[in-house]
Amino acid sequence: MTLASLAADLRAEADRANERRLLVLSGSADPTRRAAVDTVEAADLPIPDCTAVSAADDWPFEYVGPRQSRELLGRTQQAIVLDAHEECSPNAIGRTVGAVDGGGLYVLLAPDLDDWPERRDAFDETLAVPPFEIDDVDGQFRRRLVETLRAHPGVAICEVGEEYDGPGSEAVDIRDDGLTDPFPARHRETPEPPADATFADDIYRACETVDQAEAVHELEALREENAAAPAVVVEADRGRGKSSAAGLAAGALAREGADVLVTAPERRGADEIFARARERLDAVGELVTAEENRVDAAAGGRVRFAPPPEAADLPGDPDAVIVDEAAALPVSLLERFLDGPPAAFCTTVHGYEGAGRSFDVRFRGSLADSGREVVDVRLDEPIRYAAGDPVESWAFRALLLDARPPVDQLVADATPGTVSYEELTTERLLADEHLLREAFGLLVLAHYRTEPDDLARLLDAPNLTCRALLHEGRVVSIALLAREGGLSDETRERVYRGDRIRGNMLPDVFTSQLRDREGGVPVGYRVMRIATHHAVRSGGLGSRLLSEIEAEFAGDDGREADLRGETVDYLGVGYGATPELLDFWWENGYRTVHLSTTKNDASGEHSALMVRPLTEVGADLAGRHAEWFRERAPGVLAGPLSGVDPDVIRRALRAVDDGAVPEEPGLSERDWRVVVDAANGMGSYHAAPAAFTELALRELILGSAGLEPGEERLLVEKVLQNREWDEVAADLDRVSTRMTMRAFGDACEPLVETYGTPAAKEHRTYWR
Repeated sequence: MTLASLAADLRAEADRANERRLLVLSGSADPTRRAAVDTVEAADLPIPDCTAVSAADDWPFEYVGPRQSRELLGRTQQAIVLDAHEECSPNAIGRTVGAVDGGGLYVLLAPDLDDWPERRDAFDETLAVPPFEIDDVDGQFRRRLVETLRAHPGVAICEVGEEYDGPGSEAVDIRDDGLTDPFPARHRETPEPPADATFADDIYRACETVDQAEAVHELEALREENAAAPAVVVEADRGRGKSSAAGLAAGALAREGADVLVTAPERRGADEIFARARERLDAVGELVTAEENRVDAAAGGRVRFAPPPEAADLPGDPDAVIVDEAAALPVSLLERFLDGPPAAFCTTVHGYEGAGRSFDVRFRGSLADSGREVVDVRLDEPIRYAAGDPVESWAFRALLLDARPPVDQLVADATPGTVSYEELTTERLLADEHLLREAFGLLVLAHYRTEPDDLARLLDAPNLTCRALLHEGRVVSIALLAREGGLSDETRERVYRGDRIRGNMLPDVFTSQLRDREGGVPVGYRVMRIATHHAVRSGGLGSRLLSEIEAEFAGDDGREADLRGETVDYLGVGYGATPELLDFWWENGYRTVHLSTTKNDASGEHSALMVRPLTEVGADLAGRHAEWFRERAPGVLAGPLSGVDPDVIRRALRAVDDGAVPEEPGLSERDWRVVVDAANGMGSYHAAPAAFTELALRELILGSAGLEPGEERLLVEKVLQNREWDEVAADLDRVSTRMTMRAFGDACEPLVETYGTPAAKEHRTYWR
């Protein structure tokens, strides 16, 4: 068999079964690239329907660079050639493998498969974060990738020699032809409009599968106007047409005059929604305008886009909301849509776009508590290719796209007393596929956006290490830790001058943003991800895991914990701040050193950085940054953080090390008189704002006066965020502005009692 005949046979088999086939061409770069072009020609694949993803640019058909592979999301081609010679990016595999249509070929170009795991490429460079170098990066992800290629059906492997000179060349060794047993031709059932459908018939006739028509039918719930606005949850693996269904529904709603707000983690992710809405309006002559972020219908309806944090504020009071790729957004942001009109949450169950299962585990609970009618629909039938496609199965296995934690029943009785603390080394994970799937599946829960690249980082990145709690051999709590700091003088100077540094979040912020030249000297471990199995959450397992990590890295158990044999000065964490998370980390001994002044584009939250010192060096780092945080708090809270949830500010300040507070308040005698007068309903906060600011910060950090939460929120909004009295009254649900001002005075009384000088307390008698 020649390469030409193999390519033709693979294409014929794929076409008959409406599946795809994967062809691996291994060898040197130039011969495999020539062989890939010959493969496409021998398979009689149309050139306009072929794309190469490659660092090389001499292709006779469309090509994009490896870093631009995202452009193929939402597209379909008859052939994709992924050239992995210069860069083997798991993300690129995840993005491109789903872009091949049924009957097409996915062609992977690679170095000699035996040598590939030992080679280092451009992707490995991204894993070599300072102070590590590329030689420190391992090749375990590629070793596992090669094993899946050799073991999986539907994968043909050819070794291409240096002398390759055409599709009939003898310099091609076909190690596995990838051909499977013949399949009969497969036909898809044509969907019909449901008998009780309210959307127009043409909407349903535009559906490609019965599953998709059912999803559109359920999306008719977005038309309902009642107190318990419905929530429609549309789940599907990639390539099942969920975004297309959402677009058909959006077009139908706009045709009826509805205002439909669409959001997605990235604008391009909503392209299919807008394309289908525009298509349906145009088909019936009701398309008025079609812009990138807006489509207008003749009946006055429209479909428009807004980024997630902006969309969560429901600008323009839409009639319906569609959130696409909802699993790639944090739960706290998704919950904000539950206070608005009918909403659809469309999400990929597995696949490149699908990120954390927190949507399934956590957001489902919020939906249940919301009082909304929840309509569930799932699309299982692929649109681009037949069910059971071997290339899809290979991608799921190779990238662990369907990795899940243990089933609930196996861990439901886990407690802090029944678990063992263990290190999950790469060698151990690779030796036990079930353990790897459980560990990675639980890590997926820890973050709202997990990518295939994260699997390679887990297996190969030299700065990462993994710790877990196991219950009867099952992973119930896991933490992924990143070594940071210990940076050279030269590296720290570059960062101080404005360069960014990969893989060192806390030292980067300390040095570049907070102007601490020595911020990259101490060695720390940042908790990148931490997750506890949902069946045993709130049972103390997360705290147990953190305490074990602290004991190990502080050397309490006599082990040398650091990857490089260095002393670990601190543990750290950075995350989107919510009151609950701030409380969790504070209760586990972590102290606030920074609250970002800008929001994360995807989450809409401000990031908190917290530190748990382990040595004197770590304590010095944490201490000076806690002090600097307290000193800059008045300026940033009254400025860029003036609109932040006061409960976030309360919790962030309570978690500041109390050593950052001077022993005595720096108030003058007059300052104290103003505070005492305000506590008794006279005078004004504006007579000495700095005095009130100092007292508010002191109390919110120390809590010595024992104010109630409502009183603390009042101090945050009025004193620290400098909001107007009317706004404070409205935000805190006070009866009136006057009552809010009286409550402010009441909150000042304990401050005088707790922190006041003898003269200040004596002045209180003036008002008695």
